[in-house]
Order: sequence, then C-alpha cells, then structure tokens
Amino acid sequence: MLPEILKNNLSIPVIGSPLFIISRPGLVIAQCKAGVVGSFPALNARPQELLSDWIKEIKDELGEFKDKNPEKKVAPFAVNQICHLSNDRLFADVETCVKHEVPIIITSLRPPADLVKAIHSYGGLVYHDVINTRHAQKAVSEGVDGLILVCAGAGGHAGALSPFALLRETREWYDGTILLAGAISDGFSVASALAMGADLAYIGTRFIATKESEADDDYKNMLIESAAKDVVYTNYFSGVKGNYLSPSVARAGMDPENLPEADKTKMNFNSGGNASKKVWKDIYGSGQGISSIKNSPSVAELVQQMKSEFDEAKESFSEKLKNY
Repeated sequence: MLPEILKNNLSIPVIGSPLFIISRPGLVIAQCKAGVVGSFPALNARPQELLSDWIKEIKDELGEFKDKNPEKKVAPFAVNQICHLSNDRLFADVETCVKHEVPIIITSLRPPADLVKAIHSYGGLVYHDVINTRHAQKAVSEGVDGLILVCAGAGGHAGALSPFALLRETREWYDGTILLAGAISDGFSVASALAMGADLAYIGTRFIATKESEADDDYKNMLIESAAKDVVYTNYFSGVKGNYLSPSVARAGMDPENLPEADKTKMNFNSGGNASKKVWKDIYGSGQGISSIKNSPSVAELVQQMKSEFDEAKESFSEKLKNY
C-alpha cells in the first residue's frame, strides 16, 4: 500500500536509506530528482542548528526543480531520527522537522508515540525500522505509517531473519506499507522484494558508491572490490548487531573472525563507543549485496540502470509464469 505522497512520484519503488556521515543534501537531492526517496540522519547535521538549513536547502532545490521539470517524477525526502536514550538531540531535531513539515520521518531503535503524534500533526508519515515481529507489532500499536523490515544482509544495523521469513510473517497480520531491506542493490532484487509482498525496497549500501555520496574514495573502492564473503556481522562497534566490511576491520588492527561481544553499557549510536577506531568513520558499514557494485556512477545513472533491471525482471518473471 503506497501513500498518496509516493504515488506517481517514483521512477522505481525505492527509498534510499539514511547513511550516517555519508547522506547529506547533495546525495538526498540527487536521489529525489532521480525519482527515489532520499533520506539522511538528523545527526549528520552538526551543529544541530544546521538541520534547519539542510531541510530548507533540500525543499528549495526540489521545489525549483519540479517547477522547471513538471514532466519528471520527483520523490519526497525523509529524515531519520535515532530514538535511543543516547541521542540528546531528539527533541530539538523533531521540533525542527515539525517546523519545516518534513514529509517522511524514519525512526530507529524505539518508536515513541509522541514523535508519531507530532509528525502526524501536519500530515507527515513515520516509517519505523524493525528486525522482528515483536518490534513490528509494538511500532504499529504506536501509530507508525509503515514498517521497514531490516532483514539479514542489510548494511549497518541489521537483523538476522531472512526476508522470506519476516516479510511473509508480517503480511499475515499487517496490510500497511512495508519497506524491505537486506542485500538489495539492483533492479532485480527490487522486483523480488515486490514479488514477495513489499511495497518498496530500502537501499543503502549501493548509494554509497555514487558520485554524490560523501563517502571517501577508499570506502567506495573497498565496496567495488569486495563481495558478500567480506561482510562481518557483529555488535562490537555499537552494541547492536550490524554488518561491516571486514577489510576495514582488519585494517583497524582487529580480527574480523574473532571480535568480542560489545559492552552494552558503552553503547554510542553517534559514533560507536566500543573501539578506538570509530564505526562509520573507520569501520565501514556494508550490506551483503555488494557483488553487483562494479563502479561509482552518478545517482541518476544508477537509478536509470536499476529501472532497466527492474523492467527486465518484470518481463522475465511474467514469461516464466507462463510455464506453470
């Protein structure tokens, strides 16, 4: 089920996930202009006052682009809020988003009902990250507008359940908007997500290796040179299980195959508090679907490629169904 704000405004059913440090206005604007929802973590805007400037820049740029290109599909944007007790900016950041009427808010770690109420006050949408049914049912009970199923293979903080398991299990009781995350990096996997019952695919890692991304060249090159075997799943760096590029872990002087369990009393979702080398900055997050990353194109080129793959997947699927 797609909300009205997304109908006829997407060139492909994709939301670009918020990337800590990396997602900034340039990347978000490029994604929205290409017809996919661009997003960024509120915490990327530092100091806090910069958040208002970023939102205004994105809204102004997209508004001007739509006026000049009425025939193009231009997607809305989203801001991610980390709803953990370690985030002492949450209240101020939400207040800023309400002031500017940010169309979509993505919440992570805890779905506070007060935040949902605030965003709904102006007609905004709230999509919440979940990794299991218990979390999903809690989020729905607090009024979120959709669920982001962060399954095995997703980049950064991720769950351990197969998308086949969690998506179909969720559809047994939930008929609202579902976004699916987990090793989705091309148009074929986007089509697969929809075939399983998702409304939108949620893609992060693939957008890191684009020209508009704020990731440094070392990060982009490591993604291009790596494959699923190079992704390690650990809670050591932030206290929450996540997927990271093992070459970056090894370069930081640690054994990717023998990482200790995190000290949960030192959880720090701003930068990672369990190691001298910092997660996101020194330890690179990555999903398992990186074997398809062969280059670092512009966002527009990447989305066009995904659209071609998506269309090819639809035709192929339809042809195969004729045999059954």
